[in-house]
Amino acid sequence: MKNIILCGGNGTRLWPVSRTLMPKQFVKLFNDQSLFQLTVERNNKLCDSNFIISNTEQYFLAIDQLEEDKKYNFQGAKFLLEPVGRNTAPAIALACFDLDPNEIVLVTPSDHLIKDEVEYEKVLIEAKRLAEEDNLVTFGITPEFPETGFGYIEGALTPSSYVFSSNRENEVEKESKVQSQDVKAFHEKPDLETATKYLEAGNYYWNSGMFCFKAGIFLEELKKYSPEIYEASKTAFENKINLQEAQMRIKMDDMLNIPDDSIDYAVMEKSKIVKVIPSNIKWSDVGSFDALAEELPNDESNNFVLTKKQTELIDVEDLIVVDTEDALLISKKGSSQKIKERVMKLKKEGSPLPDIHLKAHRPWGTYEVLVDTPGYKVKRIEVKPGKRLSLQKHFHRNEHWIVVSGTATVTVGDGVKLVRPNESTYIKMGEIHRLANEGKIPVVMIEAQVGEYTGEDDIVRIEDDFRRE
Repeated sequence: MKNIILCGGNGTRLWPVSRTLMPKQFVKLFNDQSLFQLTVERNNKLCDSNFIISNTEQYFLAIDQLEEDKKYNFQGAKFLLEPVGRNTAPAIALACFDLDPNEIVLVTPSDHLIKDEVEYEKVLIEAKRLAEEDNLVTFGITPEFPETGFGYIEGALTPSSYVFSSNRENEVEKESKVQSQDVKAFHEKPDLETATKYLEAGNYYWNSGMFCFKAGIFLEELKKYSPEIYEASKTAFENKINLQEAQMRIKMDDMLNIPDDSIDYAVMEKSKIVKVIPSNIKWSDVGSFDALAEELPNDESNNFVLTKKQTELIDVEDLIVVDTEDALLISKKGSSQKIKERVMKLKKEGSPLPDIHLKAHRPWGTYEVLVDTPGYKVKRIEVKPGKRLSLQKHFHRNEHWIVVSGTATVTVGDGVKLVRPNESTYIKMGEIHRLANEGKIPVVMIEAQVGEYTGEDDIVRIEDDFRRE
């Protein structure tokens, strides 16, 4: 069984911790582990290999986190890079086109938390059995309260419909087994009154966004019920660019030609071979700070505080306080779903805050903004051994590079030179340049940008090891 891991999504409701270029699945919130790492670690116990679907920026975050520890063994893993997201149905289809039709896949988001791994193993074993019988399997989370933020799956059975043997010993054995059901219907996010009725009925489950099926069976159902997505995805896959043996990229034009749709709308709600497994696996989508507050410790006044600095709150209760280097969020508990609205407002205003932290991760290393003011910007840049920045130029700024540690190989125009600690170089506006680290230790440097515009989009890449556009 292969684990298809979906790494898309920005986790907007967890801003300012989660940003476009460092989404929630890669933020280390759980004992210095990210949700992505926990997903890989959990499913590696039950799956043979990983197939990770992401965009270019997330790909390098995934690689960095997989390489941190041998327990995230990803030998045999494949990577599919999307230039732009088109929702879950195309993403899963593109992966399935690359697999043997009889390969059983477990499709999981990369940003969910599952704490009962014993029960999780039970439901996966049952899911695999059902998938082997050519079913499309989804996992329904047994609801604990009338949640209005999730979609629901309606099962064909209620708890009272389960038939048990009159023999008590057999009854206990039957109750301990996972009970799958036919799916009667999928339902959109309900209002509170409807969600309460779902909870009382007993055969409605939170839609977890996890699935299990044979790659070929899914493609057959996609072709039957959403032929436009199937054909466009097939074309995009056939035109893919093979970057490495286990890494492929879809072309932008081909990706944009695929209709945007979720697996639920495109296939699951229409197919006649869908099974749901009610799952008591202590699941959370960690989709808001209210959800995160349930998983991380609160203080003695029941305030949820997420900050690296000493923070004292006086005579206040039931608050969410999130403090990062460049943004402070204070919200009443129960209102964190509104954060998405504030983030959209910031985007409309042209703020970079929704997209990036002061410290940004790049395929070659990291940079951290130390000062950003009209007319100039100062960064701390760290380049990994054996890596180099793209060959590039800028139209609106000059740059001064001062090496702090390591030895940098610097290209400016036709010239190449070594720049050692406490040495510097200057790049004029419009000059083609590049920095490489050919040594064994990281190169750390201070970059001072001076110009009328110092935005990150003032980069013209001429050549790039990572094939970024």
